[in-house]
Amino acid sequence: MAMNRQYGVSTWLWTSPFKTDSIDLLFKKVADLGFTAIEIAVEDPTIIDNAAIKKGLDKYNLTPIVCAAFGSTRDLTHEDPAVHEHCLRYIEACLQCCKAWGAKFVAGPMYSAVGKTRMLPPEKRKAEWELAVKNLRKACEMAAQYDCYLALEPLNRFESDLVNTSKDVCRMVDDINHPAAKIMLDSFHMNIEEVDPYQAIVDAGDRLIHFQISENHRGIPGSGTTPWTDYRRGLNAINYKGVISIESFTPNNQELAEAVCIWHPFADSQDEFARSGLKFMQHLFTNE
Repeated sequence: MAMNRQYGVSTWLWTSPFKTDSIDLLFKKVADLGFTAIEIAVEDPTIIDNAAIKKGLDKYNLTPIVCAAFGSTRDLTHEDPAVHEHCLRYIEACLQCCKAWGAKFVAGPMYSAVGKTRMLPPEKRKAEWELAVKNLRKACEMAAQYDCYLALEPLNRFESDLVNTSKDVCRMVDDINHPAAKIMLDSFHMNIEEVDPYQAIVDAGDRLIHFQISENHRGIPGSGTTPWTDYRRGLNAINYKGVISIESFTPNNQELAEAVCIWHPFADSQDEFARSGLKFMQHLFTNE
């Protein structure tokens, strides 16, 4: 039986950083293309007017998802506690976005800085894991005050040395042991790390509150080697009712493109990327 799915797309597909005047560029476009949700990448909360964003979301009837970005100054496993505090304040700013826009969670790999990849001795790895758990529990306590969740995202081995798989993130959520701690999964990272994508989704179960898709090469979904039917089966098995959202990145912002290793365009235009990706999602996940 077909399920009434909700489909979204990341602002990163077109621009970085997202700021208030990005509304004029993106919200109408995303709605006209046929998406009903938009992932807003909150890289810098200080350049975003929450009231203006809420007005734009309402105008175009778009469901917001808040995605957070974690670099070296936003690292909950850093040796300096001042960096933890800075990161927690950033997470709180993202939670304030959620509250203002009507979003239910902040999503992202907020346990550590993206790109932090080292071979550590077991005792050091254990200490960093415990530090991440301790600080994420604080973040979850904040999230609960905003009536929101945190959706923790595993990253592939080239972007993180701490949480790579669904089993990893399930263990982290178990260790945090707070009702605000939830999970998001991304097919791009899963294609690298998971032995069985179907089982990875089933393992996350009802704690999975957001699902991103991207082709194995970060291109248009459906244009690569991803075993998409396994993902469909997994989402159906857990009766997933959240948004399924395209995440890829514009090649037109050099800093962003270098960070995510996008060396060339995947379509004639980013609009065509989104249009073709949505068509594929509708075919795969709706016509079941």
